[in-house]
Amino acid sequence: MNEKAAKRADQTPRSFRCRVNDLFRAFSRNIASVVGSAWAFVVAITVVIVWGATGRMFHFSDTWQLIINTGTTIVTFLMVFLIQNTQNRDGKAIQLKLDELIRALKGARNKLVDLEDLSDEELKKLEQEFQRLHKRSEESETRMGEAES
Repeated sequence: MNEKAAKRADQTPRSFRCRVNDLFRAFSRNIASVVGSAWAFVVAITVVIVWGATGRMFHFSDTWQLIINTGTTIVTFLMVFLIQNTQNRDGKAIQLKLDELIRALKGARNKLVDLEDLSDEELKKLEQEFQRLHKRSEESETRMGEAES
């Protein structure tokens, strides 16, 4: 960030909601990075092995089983939100990059820029149009190949 932008950012008060969203975004990005690593997998496997090894010591009791069930349920529940946040941001970033490419290309149809806002019926019609274009291009390639032979 350049100095002017940093100064402006310091002067502009941000709402509590914006600050919470920023903190959650940074937190979810960092957690997604950590739990997506090989080390996180090694830790998870180690926890399961230790849990399994202690089964005999606890006589494979209901409490022993409840510990792993509760732990995995809580972790799964929380990870759903973190992963969804990360995917939403990644999807939005990719969509914006594609929109920029469409706008920058001569001859590209600008109506494709806001494709994600179309209804299911409009998307189906557009898909059928692209299938027809694909079929036509295959047919023309076949004819060109036959003409060259």
